Amino acid sequence: MAGTAHADTLDLQKDAPERYVVVKGDTLWGISGKFLKQPWRWPEIWQLNKDEIKNPHWIYPGDVVVLDLSGKVPRLKLLKSDKNGNRQSGPLKLSPQVRVEEFTNGAIASIPLDAIQPFLKRPLLIEPAELAKAPRIAAGPDARQIYAAGDRIYALNLSGKDGDVWQVFRPGKPLYDPADPEHKAVMGYEVNYLGDVRVVKVDEVSTLNVVTAKEEIQPGDRLLRYDEIPFVNYVPHLPERGVKGLVVSAYDGLTDFGPYSTVVVNRGSLDGLDIGSVLFTYKQGRPIKAEEGEKQGLMTPPEKNGNLFIYRVFPNVAYGLLLDSTQPVNVGDAAQSMQ
Repeated sequence: MAGTAHADTLDLQKDAPERYVVVKGDTLWGISGKFLKQPWRWPEIWQLNKDEIKNPHWIYPGDVVVLDLSGKVPRLKLLKSDKNGNRQSGPLKLSPQVRVEEFTNGAIASIPLDAIQPFLKRPLLIEPAELAKAPRIAAGPDARQIYAAGDRIYALNLSGKDGDVWQVFRPGKPLYDPADPEHKAVMGYEVNYLGDVRVVKVDEVSTLNVVTAKEEIQPGDRLLRYDEIPFVNYVPHLPERGVKGLVVSAYDGLTDFGPYSTVVVNRGSLDGLDIGSVLFTYKQGRPIKAEEGEKQGLMTPPEKNGNLFIYRVFPNVAYGLLLDSTQPVNVGDAAQSMQ
């Protein structure tokens, strides 16, 4: 189903189905893409307001998504299944419900959770000012320089209370702002997560027990308070104001980033990004060699190469999951809210 007078408004897929049965493993993004060429316009076809974007609909395997073209604009409705798998007699518009942070009851998520789950359970980035004041591991009870799970260690400059859990890390590579012409502006440092420790006693020299050790822990390693970020199932949406940034890095040091890669951009909450924001990545134009008599300084047009769903946001940087990429994304590619 396709060409209707409404198709131009929301740019429906040419083969958009009249209805689609939700199956396990579906995502809001994926279902939206079956109906729309622009999956981030999901809130429009569901006719959601700004508050409802932060409380997305619950959709479960067995539910049926119906494309309704009876009005002035296309919209999606839902045939809900009951606990016995029977569907209600008529299509109903979904209504927002309370957001739940863990999808243990089978409801589908906005984007593939398994692609980002590891990045929600460990620290990713530390800004220079935060690194300078981070507590550090000073020593152990003996002369050893390597500690593992079950060992006791001591730390300086620790705050909080007994029983708190902290994450041990070692500063990784600096992330330089590609917009800085001298490439010297450090936006933060990637975090090499080493393990977890539990506070036995907070003091001038605090006592801790190593709970888990992903890698060897050594004196000089730093500590961040454990703060697992629950996945918030935001519906994809454009930022409220225009954002123009650049790709800074990809996690794990990749050079070519493809679908479901996590990439870092040099824009964050101070620039208007929040969880669920969608940016578009573009391959920067390349200079065209001019022949005699031709205009100098011409560039090839930028080529769109992916969509980016932002799922973790810091003041000056953000982490996003690359979706629908058509060619590799690289450091220095544009990441912006305008197509």
